[in-house]
Amino acid sequence: MTIQEATNPQEWDAFLALQQFRPFLQSWTMGEVYRDTGQEPIRMEVRDEEKIVAICQAILVPARRGRHLSIPYGPVISSTQTAESSTHVLKTLLEELKKVAREHQCCFIRMSPFWPLHPTPYTLPPTFVSSPLHLLAEYLWFLPLIEPDPWALTQTSNEQRATSNESPLSVTEELLLKNMRKTTRNLIRRAERDGVTVEASKDPSREIEHFLALHEETRQRHGFTPYTNTFFRSQVRRFSERNECTLYLARFQGEVAAASIHMHAFGETSYHHGASTHRLSKIPASYLLQWTAIRDALRRGDHVYNFWGIAPLGQEAESSTQQVESSPSPKSQVPSPKSDHPFAGVTLFKTGFGGSLLPLTHCMDFPLSARYHLTRAFELLRKWRRGF
Repeated sequence: MTIQEATNPQEWDAFLALQQFRPFLQSWTMGEVYRDTGQEPIRMEVRDEEKIVAICQAILVPARRGRHLSIPYGPVISSTQTAESSTHVLKTLLEELKKVAREHQCCFIRMSPFWPLHPTPYTLPPTFVSSPLHLLAEYLWFLPLIEPDPWALTQTSNEQRATSNESPLSVTEELLLKNMRKTTRNLIRRAERDGVTVEASKDPSREIEHFLALHEETRQRHGFTPYTNTFFRSQVRRFSERNECTLYLARFQGEVAAASIHMHAFGETSYHHGASTHRLSKIPASYLLQWTAIRDALRRGDHVYNFWGIAPLGQEAESSTQQVESSPSPKSQVPSPKSDHPFAGVTLFKTGFGGSLLPLTHCMDFPLSARYHLTRAFELLRKWRRGF
């Protein structure tokens, strides 16, 4: 088994596309987006007899609170590996990443893996500490668009499934509508009656300005720290060139009322960024926008529609993937988040479309120097101020 710097984008993405969980944040293209924002991607691959068995894309973050290596939704280890082999691969990767991090004068490594919370698939080294903050969404709400559910925890890898005679079946629009919360269905229909239109931009690099204007309004309204405009422009430009990104614009009486950036890579669609104007908040444009994106994902033959992050839903979030069935009383099926949680509103919006919860392993840090403790103290204070 060998570990080395990755140099072949096609091999990298081909490996990622074969895994059960294949987050686009670990794609080669996403590394170039980070590079455009002044954050250098560091790509390591592990090979066994010339075959890639794991990849890890780390990002060098020159943050004022502490220079560090960030691993967004990685590493990705082949699901064909045994538990013992996977643990060895993970240990090998971390040791190499520690060397790289020290060479770049980093004080810690922050890893936010795309691993189900239960069961945790790998034995973690004892040198990690739980991060004070989450780096990325850790409670994902998603719609399986095929049967069997491709994110079910008992699901085999794509490599294993490709050699079997099992053929997945696409779900239907009728079933998705049936499994929605009644209020969500009604708001979709109301938006159509009110004359809301939703279109996929044919010139996203130019029309991204609509999104940026709405996003700035949304940021000021909710007081969160946003991605930079450089990040948004680079992400849309680079992924659109590969036909892996759609900028949706929802209009009411000619005015853009809501906009979103949807990623669709490796057979998965992700609702990554969204924004709307408060002035038209009574117009349910965002509901029709989401339904349009879901229908587009079905037409593409995607397997998963990932709504991205929601608030924790009580103890159910600590157990396993939760399937929400259609019900005359959806509230009895989907536990509500704490009403004072900053994501409470968006959680109600996303879960209304039906779907499942996938809790992920919490973000972890690997301290490399005493400077890490200053960063940790700062972030604990920040967490207290944010309230979650």
